[in-house]
Amino acid sequence: MELNPPVLVHWIDYDLITRLGGAALLGLLLGLDREFRGRAAGLRTHGLVCFSAAALAVSMISLYHQIGPSADGVNGLDALRIYEATGSFIGIIGAGLVVFSKGKVKNLTTAAHLWLTAMIGIACGAGQWPLVVIGVVISLIMLTLLGLAERHWFPTEPEEDRVE
Repeated sequence: MELNPPVLVHWIDYDLITRLGGAALLGLLLGLDREFRGRAAGLRTHGLVCFSAAALAVSMISLYHQIGPSADGVNGLDALRIYEATGSFIGIIGAGLVVFSKGKVKNLTTAAHLWLTAMIGIACGAGQWPLVVIGVVISLIMLTLLGLAERHWFPTEPEEDRVE
């Protein structure tokens, strides 16, 4: 069996630590809102999803550069499959989170937020820092600021039933 050459431990550098550490920290940050609201997928889930997606992206990019093009000149590795696999996996988790109870759909925002967290993790792993910053800022605005506005102007639950 032919394997790719191993990446040795001493090759761990600041770029790799920044990509993976950044994904883990940003995933935790993105999960804070869900955690404060007592949702099923909170701090740890978002942190793990974001870190996992980043690790997947780093691994895929590294393998692509190690293996290179195939003998016929066509790339032997399709990096776009990382997005397909992540989408399928997050779709399964999201489907498990969404609940229809008493005529109301619950956890839909959390499921969508996990999808965004995975994409931010992939962008961290790929070192696409402008995309990471924009994604995190827009996510925090949509969850925090719009959540506050929604609760203030469009309350859907009585105050005593609300989970904060």
